[in-house]
Amino acid sequence: MTLLLLALACLTVVTLGYAGLCAVQPFGPCRACHGIGFQTTTDRKGRLKRGKDCRRCKATGHRIRTGRHLYNAWRRTYHAGTR
Repeated sequence: MTLLLLALACLTVVTLGYAGLCAVQPFGPCRACHGIGFQTTTDRKGRLKRGKDCRRCKATGHRIRTGRHLYNAWRRTYHAGTR
């Protein structure tokens, strides 16, 4: 029984931590460009150079977190239903 309570406590801490992170920092780094806003390529000599702008984050380097996106959708639906 204590192992179950420990697992529930850990799950609660992780969930509340992620909810707090989504509230404080709703935007996280883009997974496609790793937060720099563009893809890097190499030239013929092997040196790094700037590639195309990231289409996923529109060259900002930030994307909205999944938890914040779900919260915004829930809030929008709730607000539309209670007008």
